[in-house]
Amino acid sequence: MPKLAERMKRLGTETAFDVLRRAKALEQTGKEVIHLEIGEPDFDTPKNIKEAAKKALDEGWTHYGPSAGLPDFKALIAQEAGKLRNTKFNAEQVVVTPGAKPIMAFAIMAIVDDGDEVIYPNPGFPIYESMIEFMGGKAVPIQLREEFDFRLDVKEFIKLVTKKTKMIIVNSPQNPTGGVLTKDDLKVIADIARNNDIWVLSDEVYSRIIYDSKFESIVQFPGLEDRLIILDGFSKTYAMTGWRLGYGIMPETMANWLAQIETNVNSCTASFVQRAGIEGLKGPQDEPARMTAEFKKRRDVIVEGLNQIKGISCKNPKGAFYVFPNIKKTGINGSELADRLLNEAGVACLSGTCFGKFGEGYIRFSYANSVENIKKALSKIEALLGKK
Repeated sequence: MPKLAERMKRLGTETAFDVLRRAKALEQTGKEVIHLEIGEPDFDTPKNIKEAAKKALDEGWTHYGPSAGLPDFKALIAQEAGKLRNTKFNAEQVVVTPGAKPIMAFAIMAIVDDGDEVIYPNPGFPIYESMIEFMGGKAVPIQLREEFDFRLDVKEFIKLVTKKTKMIIVNSPQNPTGGVLTKDDLKVIADIARNNDIWVLSDEVYSRIIYDSKFESIVQFPGLEDRLIILDGFSKTYAMTGWRLGYGIMPETMANWLAQIETNVNSCTASFVQRAGIEGLKGPQDEPARMTAEFKKRRDVIVEGLNQIKGISCKNPKGAFYVFPNIKKTGINGSELADRLLNEAGVACLSGTCFGKFGEGYIRFSYANSVENIKKALSKIEALLGKK
């Protein structure tokens, strides 16, 4: 085989899909597996959205559309995203992509040169580090500490900023910890970005899955208008993971560049999927609200249950649908425990190190599963740890 580009050695992955594959293979052998590994709502996409997609297909929305997205969809995204964040956006700031990940990759591609530093949360979504390094940047982790409820330590963050810092990645509510940054945290990040001429990529894909407080976006702070890219999408809020529908909101000049990258990579996002997205935003919001209420119930069940298991302690997450319990007192490292839980107990989960080096000593469970299955998984975890 001819030699690949050197950059391929720097490309990471998202381990959840590997564990999902292994879990499915176990199920094929007849073993029961409780899926707490994948970050995917277990609910079906709301019926009105599915019906809108069927109607769009019948109406002929099966052809190319503008690379940045259908104009009326972009206008609606700008309107609704602005309402949520108590600000105003215009349609020309919006770029629609097949899922939200392309916004992340395209933004890093457009901004980060070889050797540029990007500060990103760790433990954090693994694709941040993967894309930074793949594009030739230097990934600089800011540790999210349990003692700060998995928020960043502002003093540590300030020390990481150098003349080479080109971008700061923010994720709140956060994957994998469920942590939520406070308004004060966000203000520090905004001030640093503004005063040091740094871009901010704010991953707000869990913006509507938040439990104990209102959602705070970094967009509220002045001076970020020409340096902020907001990433959001439909996968989590509307249980549309397989539809691949996301978007970014950014300065108009940057939107033009990202749309050009979209032209080169994907051409455009499927038109009938965008019509379904319009219905998602325009239609009744009772289903997303019901899902979030159910996630909160499940959170309470899994947090209480984990804290009753010897050797495990678990913080109460404030958003998203993940818990990130501390397993250090079990005496088993995260990778070994995750493997044993899958192979011996039939509980699929992820080691904390799947989310970076600062995830050592932790494990991630997604509670996007039924209360019944969560309780069954808790019993299996307790039984496995009881026999060590």
